[in-house]
Parts: sequence; structure tokens; C-alpha cells
Amino acid sequence: MTRTYTLKKRAEQQAETRQRIVEAAVELHSSLGPAATTFSMVAEHAGVQRHTLYAHFPDERSLAMGCSGLVHERDPLPQGAVWRGIADRTERLTTALSAIYAWYERNASLMGCVMRDAEHHALTQEIVALRIAPVVAGWHEVLGVKLSAKQRAMLQLAISFFTWRTLVRDGGLAQDAAVRVMVQGIDGANKS
Repeated sequence: MTRTYTLKKRAEQQAETRQRIVEAAVELHSSLGPAATTFSMVAEHAGVQRHTLYAHFPDERSLAMGCSGLVHERDPLPQGAVWRGIADRTERLTTALSAIYAWYERNASLMGCVMRDAEHHALTQEIVALRIAPVVAGWHEVLGVKLSAKQRAMLQLAISFFTWRTLVRDGGLAQDAAVRVMVQGIDGANKS
């Protein structure tokens, strides 16, 4: 009985340590970005020794997968399939962009750092390709139905994190106003 209790207690402690490490990495990725975050920084931020960090995450990729997994477990990206049943295109676009922009708002610091680093950091590019790109492809599949080439180009612009940041954070538009502007842009793209 004592051995079972000891093993269970040890497993709980290991899980808590792993969680602390992942939390520390997410915080650093949200402030510095994945490319600038080192194992030493993560270990210090988590309050563990480097060898403990390596015991849980033997390389940067395993840590990056742990971080992205936690982020998507806590607050998953909106899934395009839920909008498929909305027949009216304007309503579908409005509903989808509202959900996407709300997710961007909740995850702005992390997304800003990740998307910036994905421009030049191979591991971040890989994680984006694994975790984010398939979801975004689903958005295009559902929202791009019966759109012209011009409208699909506007859709690409509308769902971009950088567009959201430019309109809302930099431009000062309210979230719903930014959604309306982009829906109008998509709907009106064929008129020019």
C-alpha cells in the first residue's frame, strides 16, 4: 500500500512540474516569442533546474508541442464546421469573423509573437503548420464557398491575425465594427 501511494504521489509531483514548465514556456512565448525563449529562461521561470526541464522535454520541439497543446486545450481555435449550417453568407461571415476575432483578442500577445517568429524561426513555422494552418484551412473551406477569386482574396485578408490587429488594436475599431468592415469588403469585392 505504501509503495502505491508513493508512486502515485511521485506521478502527481511530476505532472505538476511538467505543468509548471509548460505554463512558464507559454508565458515566455507570449512576451518574448518562441524564437527568443531559451531552455534556461523556461527553467528559471518555472523554478526548476535545467536537467528537470530536459527530463520532461528533451528538445525544443517537444516543449513547443506541449505549449501549443496547452494553449489549444484551454482555448481552442474556432472550428469552421460549426458555421457550415448558416445558409446566409453574410450571417455566416459575420458569425465566423466574430468568433475568430474574439479568439485573437483573447490570445493577442501569444499570437503576435508566434506569427512574428513564424516568419523566420523554423520550429515556430512547423508548429503553426501543425496546430493553426489546418484550422485556418477549414475556415477557408467553409467561408469560401461560392466566393469569387476577389472575394476569396478579401476573405484571406479578413481572417488574418494581422488584419484583426491592424483594425482593432492599431486602428481602434471595436470588434464588431472590424467584423462589419471586413464582411462588407468581402461582399463588395466583386463590385470593383
